[in-house]
Amino acid sequence: MTSCYAEWRASLGEINPTLAQAVDTARAAIAEMTDETSIGEHLGVVAEGAYAASHIFECRTPGYPGWYWTAILALVPGSETVTVSETALLPGEDALVAPEWVPWKDRLRPSDIGARDVLPKVENDPNLELGLEQVKVEPEDNIDQIPNFEFGLGRKRVLSRDGIAAAAARWAESDSGPDSEYAAEASAKCRTCGFLMPIAGSVRTQFGLCANAASPFDGRVVSLSNGCGAHSETDVRRHDDDTAEPVIDDRSEDFEMVAAGAGEDGAGESRGDESGRETSGASGGDGASGGDGASGGDASNEGDDAER
Repeated sequence: MTSCYAEWRASLGEINPTLAQAVDTARAAIAEMTDETSIGEHLGVVAEGAYAASHIFECRTPGYPGWYWTAILALVPGSETVTVSETALLPGEDALVAPEWVPWKDRLRPSDIGARDVLPKVENDPNLELGLEQVKVEPEDNIDQIPNFEFGLGRKRVLSRDGIAAAAARWAESDSGPDSEYAAEASAKCRTCGFLMPIAGSVRTQFGLCANAASPFDGRVVSLSNGCGAHSETDVRRHDDDTAEPVIDDRSEDFEMVAAGAGEDGAGESRGDESGRETSGASGGDGASGGDGASGGDASNEGDDAER
C-alpha cells in the first residue's frame, strides 16, 4: 500500500498545504461511515489536483487485509475551509478481491448449454456473414443443387472468414488436432483411414469427420494429420505363442486309456486268475501222489505173484 501511495505521489503535482494538514478532517469523515477502530494509521496524502487531495488510512476491518480508507478533500480557491467530497474503501496491491468481471456471453461454455436452453441471437456476430439468396430455378436450367448448398443458399447467414478461421483454430488445438498425443503416437494418419468422412467447405483439406465406432473421436471433427489406434489399415504385430513342454511325456510312450474304476476290476480279475492257477497246481500235486500210490500197488502185486 505504501508503494502504491509512493507511485501516486510521484506521478501527481504538488499538494496544497491546507489540504495536506487536514488529516483530522479526513479521519472524521471516514469515521462517519465505519467504526473508528477500523481506521488505522495515516499512510499519506495524494494530490488530485490544485485544490483537491486524497488522504489514505490503513484499514483494520477484519477480513479486509490490504484494503485502505480514503477521503477526498477539496478547497475553494481563496478560502481556507476544507470540505469533504467523498469517502471510500479501496483495494490495495495485496487486497483480496473478486476476479475480473467477464461478460456473460464471453464466459459461457458449451457444457453450460442444456437441452432446453436457448441462447440470445447475436445480430452482429463477426463469425457470420450474409448468405446468398436462391433465385427461381426453371426445370430446363439443370442446376446442380449440391454446390449451391455449399454456398449457403437458403440460409440467411453463413460462416465468415473469421468464423471459419476461429473454428479451424479450435479444432486444431483440441485433442483431435495435428499436435495431439494421439497424433504423435499413431502409426497412420486420419487422411488414409477408411472411416474418414469428408466435409464440405474450405476446411476439407484440413479436417474430416470420424465415423469409426471403435475410435475415441467417433462423430467428431478430426484433423487429417491426427490418428489413433483404430485406423482402418493398421494392425498389431502378432506373436506366435510358444507351447510349453508337457510335464509328462505322452508323446514317446503309449498309455492305455481306461474308464474310471476299471483299474480296480482288472486288478481283481488278475488276482482271481492267479488264485486259480495256484489251485490247479495243488491239484496236480495230488495226482502225482496218486500215481505214486498206483506204482506202490503194482509193486505189491508183483511180490504176491512171486510168492505164489
